Amino acid sequence: MVPVYEQWHLIPGLLRCLADQSIAPAAFETILVDNGSPDFVPPGALPSNVHLARCEQVGSYAARNHGVRCATGDRLVFTDADCRPQADWLQYMNAGFDEAGDLGLLAGRIEMVCEDTPCNAVQAYDLVRGIPQRWYVARGYATTANLGVSRPLFQSLDGFDAARFSGGDADFCRRAVAGGAQLAFLEEAVVQHPARSTWSALCNKVRRVKGGQLMAGGARRRAVAWLRTFLPPVVAIVRFARARDQPWRLRVVAIAVQHRLWWIEMREAIRLLRAGTPERR
Repeated sequence: MVPVYEQWHLIPGLLRCLADQSIAPAAFETILVDNGSPDFVPPGALPSNVHLARCEQVGSYAARNHGVRCATGDRLVFTDADCRPQADWLQYMNAGFDEAGDLGLLAGRIEMVCEDTPCNAVQAYDLVRGIPQRWYVARGYATTANLGVSRPLFQSLDGFDAARFSGGDADFCRRAVAGGAQLAFLEEAVVQHPARSTWSALCNKVRRVKGGQLMAGGARRRAVAWLRTFLPPVVAIVRFARARDQPWRLRVVAIAVQHRLWWIEMREAIRLLRAGTPERR
């Protein structure tokens, strides 16, 4: 299940990874859901197991819900247009579903990669920050860049909160775990995610995430998010400093970028406080 907004140029690379899966193409279907891209041009000559859908309701979680309604299988696996699943990704997901059953909620590992050498400051930040799926799972949630959900569980929770532009995956997982589902981390089910390479792309993502934190969820969670926005990002800085799997030079760059992004987050919070519209990109 893949929501797509203005990233159709990335889909051929994703489809090549899916065509290289270790399980037969006939064993799975791929649903690509356009989410109101202004210049939507569907890719030509799609494989027989790839289907296109369109969701006019704004938001990637609304698009994912629509994709589930279009899908025929009972094992739902989510990723994003800019992700690159490794060849045995679906094989390990299937094995996880075999073990988990109807309450299957699976989170695979996400490996951040840099496509340029040397990487620039934005790429260094993304590499050091990463998408720490194991860390997320330990706290009861996961990201849809690499997430598997059984259809019975998905339907029992009425899917994702379609009103959200960010954080809908964490919200869904927390509701599932509260209802008795076991969130399992699958180390071997790997999806690669290219590091962002431009400042504008990073800022858009930071603004979108901040909007999701500040404008959705329970009052207590939103109050904590507002407080943390205006406090120095100490937790992130400490985590970056301890990221010993990355060279110290990249860690220093990432910390400097995090300081700069803190100002972006505060400016976004003030904009939203003045009745601004949350970022969706």
